[in-house]
Amino acid sequence: MAPTFMVSAPGKVIVFGEHAAVYGKPAIAAAISLRSYLLVNTLSKSRHTVTLNMRDIGLDHTWDIAALPWAAFNQPEKKKSFHSLVTSLDDDLLNTIIPHAEEVSEHLPEQDRKIHISSAKAFLYLFLSLSSPHSPAVIYTLRSTIPIGAGLGSSASVCVCLSAALLLQIRALAGPHPDQPPEEAELQIERVNRWAYVGEMCIHGNPSGVDNTVSAGGKAVLFRRQGAAGSSPLVTPLPRFPKLPLLLVNTRQGRSTSTQVEKVGVLRRNHPKVVEPILEGIGEVSKSALELISSTDFDGDNGSINAAVEHLGTLIRINHGFLVSLGVSHPRLERIRELVDYAGIGWTKLTGAGGGGCAITLFRPDVEEETIRELEQKFEAEGFEKYETVLGADGVGVLWPAVFRNEDDDTAAEEIDQEMFEKAEGAQGVDRLVGVGAQENRKGWKFWRRMAV
Repeated sequence: MAPTFMVSAPGKVIVFGEHAAVYGKPAIAAAISLRSYLLVNTLSKSRHTVTLNMRDIGLDHTWDIAALPWAAFNQPEKKKSFHSLVTSLDDDLLNTIIPHAEEVSEHLPEQDRKIHISSAKAFLYLFLSLSSPHSPAVIYTLRSTIPIGAGLGSSASVCVCLSAALLLQIRALAGPHPDQPPEEAELQIERVNRWAYVGEMCIHGNPSGVDNTVSAGGKAVLFRRQGAAGSSPLVTPLPRFPKLPLLLVNTRQGRSTSTQVEKVGVLRRNHPKVVEPILEGIGEVSKSALELISSTDFDGDNGSINAAVEHLGTLIRINHGFLVSLGVSHPRLERIRELVDYAGIGWTKLTGAGGGGCAITLFRPDVEEETIRELEQKFEAEGFEKYETVLGADGVGVLWPAVFRNEDDDTAAEEIDQEMFEKAEGAQGVDRLVGVGAQENRKGWKFWRRMAV
């Protein structure tokens, strides 16, 4: 049997440019070190089943591999190889798997079950595209430290994990390893990214491709919509984006992206001479950030790094001010900003559509740990959910086999088994057990990295 292994992929935040991006202005999204983790257990040859166990949402279902609609996927005109440039979803193939996806979680209320069915659709489409009727029996167990439904790219992170795992199982990926040529690493990332996009299409219909590109390649991307509204944006990786400490705070306030986008649209139609310059200003903030990131050596001396962080922080503050003027903030988001400003620890803005969701704070270089802890206590007292994370995190990573070496003794190893992984308590438990580490330096994890130009 193949060894048990694990893959992991990050979530994302929009750092600059939300809402203006709808009107063709540039925006920047970056990976964060909150991640999804997928454990892959191969079973004995006597078994012929595949199980998807998404522990955090309560989805656990097993299919008979032989009963899946392989004939449809293996038709010569439909068959996609692992290196295909996949740009669309085949509706005929999707229709063949819907009955199998709808077998899941029949005991749940319809609203909850919809999430499980859409997850099952993405998994089965990828499994049937990248496996065969003769594939070994496997259990795919997924845990995540990314809040769901908060605009942090959780579904894209899951699709990247599934795509990477399936491609590894058919030996369609090389590496990652320290001496891997940059061009080869780029090819592997793009292969994972294309299939993750297929999974995202199963879930969202017409995704932008931004979330899966950030999750697969890590660091950050610049994206800009080309052509009519609803068209896919041009997405450019930014592998020079630095790793910076970040505080992410979830308001726990539900919001609708479409409602917030429509709100800005109405404002723009009613006050074009006022709103157009605001949107233009947001675009200029993104351009200024891109120029700063491209021209700064974040591995250089502390003085220049601190000045660059201060500059980025100022741009974050300006961007938030523009978004407030568009009416997409929320009292809970403003309360987070107020508490951060009073503590003097950094610069805060909403991230994503606004109206609730999350806020991000870029820490000042000289911030004291005690001040952060006092602020976090205030957040908890007011019902906010906070995460200390890293901005500009690495993309898809692999732990093969799923064994951690003891830092002090290379001969001592801890194998991660399914029961241990499933029983890890919440996001903190998952992090302690299998997390790549706050600085993504936990021994054993390896990442494909884009070439910095």
